[in-house]
Amino acid sequence: MRSALLLLISLVLLSLTSCRKDFETVPSNGTLTFSKDTIYLDTVFTNIGSSTYRLKVYNNSGKDITIPTIRMGKSDSKYRMMVDGLTGQDENGDGIGEGKLFTNVELLANDSLFVFIETTVDIAQYAAQNQTQFLYTDEILFDGGSNLQKVNLVTLIQDAIFLYPKKFADGSKESLLLGIDETGAEVRVNGFELDENDPNHGNEFQFTNQKPYVVYGYAGIPNNKTLTIDAGARVHFHAESGLIAQPGSSLQINGAPSLDPANPLANEVIFEGDRLEPGFADVPGQWGTIWLRPSSNSFINHATIKNATVGLLVENSNLLLDNSQIYNNTNVGILARNAIIKSINTVINYAGQACLAAVGGSYDFTHATINNNWSSTRQLAVSLSNYQENSDQSLSFAPLTHAEFKNSIIYSQNAIGLLLDKAPDHNEIAFESNFQHCLIKFRDAGTVLSTNENYNFIRLEQNGNLKNQDPKFFDPYTNQLNIDSSSGAYQKGNLLYLIGFDIRGNARSTVTAPDLGAYIAADFPN
Repeated sequence: MRSALLLLISLVLLSLTSCRKDFETVPSNGTLTFSKDTIYLDTVFTNIGSSTYRLKVYNNSGKDITIPTIRMGKSDSKYRMMVDGLTGQDENGDGIGEGKLFTNVELLANDSLFVFIETTVDIAQYAAQNQTQFLYTDEILFDGGSNLQKVNLVTLIQDAIFLYPKKFADGSKESLLLGIDETGAEVRVNGFELDENDPNHGNEFQFTNQKPYVVYGYAGIPNNKTLTIDAGARVHFHAESGLIAQPGSSLQINGAPSLDPANPLANEVIFEGDRLEPGFADVPGQWGTIWLRPSSNSFINHATIKNATVGLLVENSNLLLDNSQIYNNTNVGILARNAIIKSINTVINYAGQACLAAVGGSYDFTHATINNNWSSTRQLAVSLSNYQENSDQSLSFAPLTHAEFKNSIIYSQNAIGLLLDKAPDHNEIAFESNFQHCLIKFRDAGTVLSTNENYNFIRLEQNGNLKNQDPKFFDPYTNQLNIDSSSGAYQKGNLLYLIGFDIRGNARSTVTAPDLGAYIAADFPN
């Protein structure tokens, strides 16, 4: 019995010894290796924190080591680190590590540790006067003296104009009035009205191209006011933010073609989210929408609208939409309700429900490229309807008085790219659509549309329309919807509907039949 007890005690002591966390180490000797020699933190706006970037540090020796110090090169560095889950020395006495200095960091033989880095920089503290962007750099220093090793840190800091709701003395925030509900209560959204005499920005009804704009909440254009956005302007929206043209207001987007082949978007007006890292470049749903409310009158030329929930929401208002691109929206590219839209050279791609969804109203699209390459196969390029279903399953009717598409491409991963959704048993509600010389994805075999006579124009390829020809886009998954001479859309248009220039400003031939869609055919993306 005694022998068994001694054996048990010995095993327990052995197990406790083997679980000890301390171990014998030797000082590092300058032979650490790193996953990167330079960490490039992508462009960030002034005073806005960056994403977190990772560095891996390796001890490839056969000895357990202690790194005496890991620290930032600058004493006032705007970079912060976390080393293997630790935040470093508490330099301010507040009990929280500052992420600048770490001492006696142990690293086992043939093992590694993680260093996570981020930054927040105020451009005003470091950049020369009137400088709108600059490179901010520092180093992570491992050890010192003859054993010193360095990893470089580089990020571009971009100055910006920040627009956001005011905060009042009682702690409440400014909001934007949208109307009155059926109970008489105000309907509001987190937002603010633009001001022509703002104490910080001056006239907010003129967005220039001098600095990007970063919007928090919904920026509202008040009744009888016009927001003008200059060519080359950049507008970034935070999550759940956007732009609202209130009833009776106007949005004028004055983008222009670029004259620099190396920078084809130089004069484009670009609307996107406020995450500038490449990993967010094409992520849908980063912000809300551009909402054109009833009785507004707007003009949009050479704009790119990307990564929203709904790119454009147009309600009972007038819109001229020219030479513009709308991409990567979680719900709809353009959602139109009883709107009047006239458009040339529009490109829409990649939407969770439909690229263009119109309920009632009047629409005229010429030389449009509307394609849906959303990953699911049930998404549409174009949906036209003269009714909508309410939450109580009743129907609200909206006459579709005019919907005309000419010299256009309507395509989709789905077997059906086009939906003509007429109100059932209500022939008195207008539903007027007309397609002339369009290439349309329409494989109706085995679907509920196979006997629907409303699709005879494409089923029988009438009026110059073509079905199921491959447009051979360069790369629809990256929104390159250019075509070349092998495309099914090549020289299949009608000169009667010719628009003289394509979306990039290239002249269309007035002799040969034009190419369908917003781009003229080229042998490479231009």
